Amino acid sequence: MYLKECQFPVPWGHIAAKSWGSKDGLPVLCLHGWSDNANSFSRLIPLLPQDRHYVAIDFPGHGLSSHRPAGTFYIFPEYISDICRVTNVLGWERFSVIGHSMGGNVGCMFSALFPDMVDKVILIDTTGFLPTKESLPDIVQKGIVELLKYEKQKRPNKVYSEQAAIERLMTANPSLSEGSAHILLERGTTKVHGGVHFNRDFRINLPGIIRMTMEQALELQKRITAKLLIILANDGIVKRKEFQQLDKSDMDKMLKGYRESVKEFNFKMVPGNHHVHLNSPENVAEIISCFLNTPTPAKLYSLKRRSNLNICMLKKKKLRWVGTLPGIGSCLVPCVGWDWLQQTPVTLCSDSAGWKMDGWKK
Repeated sequence: MYLKECQFPVPWGHIAAKSWGSKDGLPVLCLHGWSDNANSFSRLIPLLPQDRHYVAIDFPGHGLSSHRPAGTFYIFPEYISDICRVTNVLGWERFSVIGHSMGGNVGCMFSALFPDMVDKVILIDTTGFLPTKESLPDIVQKGIVELLKYEKQKRPNKVYSEQAAIERLMTANPSLSEGSAHILLERGTTKVHGGVHFNRDFRINLPGIIRMTMEQALELQKRITAKLLIILANDGIVKRKEFQQLDKSDMDKMLKGYRESVKEFNFKMVPGNHHVHLNSPENVAEIISCFLNTPTPAKLYSLKRRSNLNICMLKKKKLRWVGTLPGIGSCLVPCVGWDWLQQTPVTLCSDSAGWKMDGWKK
């Protein structure tokens, strides 16, 4: 699959990214977790459907992207704005999202705020929102105090040997294998005299000042119209204390909320830990591939030149033909899809002229 580096201009510098596949492919935005970078998806994307255009960004302050301006916070609304900037440059009107950990939370919030832009959302070892029981005013106060304290300190960018950098990263992220740590450091460090230094902005470690209550999280869930797949690792956030940000009762509430609010919700548990997609991508690749290949019944937005047009849909556990659309042509050829209700492969149909429908009315 064709791979290239790219940059997107932003008011304070640029957002760096890696792009896989043809620009004519179905668009998929890949969002990494906290303190990681776009290399988080380097081992997974080659195992996914090859007819997509995957773009994995480095969030600002991560990887090869510019740091945010001095005196500012790293907060979720800013990350949402980053997605808007990137997809605007790409010309994407509607796309799918694969997000790991923090990236999944950002992608899920984006899909709630801009539901018409998102086709499918895939969350890897996260439940999408992080409601808190802490006092929101206390959270804001703490964040401001910590930022001001940081600004008074002088923090030289320490130089590490490559092995010391790997060990430091693995200590901070115990779910990383040594091989995975090396992959992240290829993009997360810069070689200097005497070794390497980390690229990330230290401010990403400061407390966030914007959080939400459980009630607010459940309300946001109701705004999601995309198909949603949550993949949790059995040794990830559900088990490991260092990644535990929701207790079991809160996690149950979140999953229950998705089942009640999101029209098409899928949930899978897989072997692995918090970085399962990087350590053992084969554990999630088939699940994600099948989900990406399913047609999406939704509002009809636009017709774009693509490789396929799936024009059948699932209803009451059976396939129902929707028919051809004016101006597309009636020459139909079979293609393989996946019935998530029956958990079996199914035969769909596609328009051989090469049109792709982003969605259609039931």
